[in-house]
Amino acid sequence: MTINIKKCNLKDLHQLQEISYETFNETFKDQNSPENMIAYLERAFNLNQLEKELSNISSEFFFVYFDNEVAGYLKINSNDAQSEEMGEEALEIERIYIKTKFQKHGLGKYLLNKAMEIAMERHKKEIWLGVWEKNENAIAFYKKMGFVQTGVHSFHMGDEEQMDFIMTKTLL
Repeated sequence: MTINIKKCNLKDLHQLQEISYETFNETFKDQNSPENMIAYLERAFNLNQLEKELSNISSEFFFVYFDNEVAGYLKINSNDAQSEEMGEEALEIERIYIKTKFQKHGLGKYLLNKAMEIAMERHKKEIWLGVWEKNENAIAFYKKMGFVQTGVHSFHMGDEEQMDFIMTKTLL
C-alpha cells in the first residue's frame, strides 16, 4: 500500500471535476433530492468554477493517490478565499473528499495532517472547516482529530438551505 500526494494545477481540471462529482454524489445522494444534487453539482463543480478556484492563489488542491490511483483530494483556503471571514491567522479545509472504495484506509487523516502541516508552516493559529450537521461520521472523525464546534453557517443544496457546523482546531 502506497500513499502519495500531488499538488493540482490547471492541467488537472477535468480529473478534478470527475472526482468532485463522484465523491460528492457518493457521499450525499441518499440524503438529498436528485434535483438538488444536480443543481449543486452543476454550480459547484462546473469547469469554469473549478478553473477559477484552481487559479486563486489563496486556494490549493492536492490529489491523494492510493497505490498510484487518484483516491480523493484536499482543498485548502487562506486569506480572502476562505468561505467565512476567519482572518489571516486561520486556514480553511474546504474539502476532504475520498472515493468510497478508498475510505477506511486512513486517507482522510493523511489529508487532514497535510493541511495541518501547511497551516503550521505558514504560522497559522487555527485550522477550521464546515461539515454538514447530518454527516455524523465526519463530525465524529473531526472531533477525534481535536476539532471542536465553534459555530454554524448555512449551505445551499439546490433550493434547500442546510446547516454546516463550523469546527475549529487551535494549532500550537
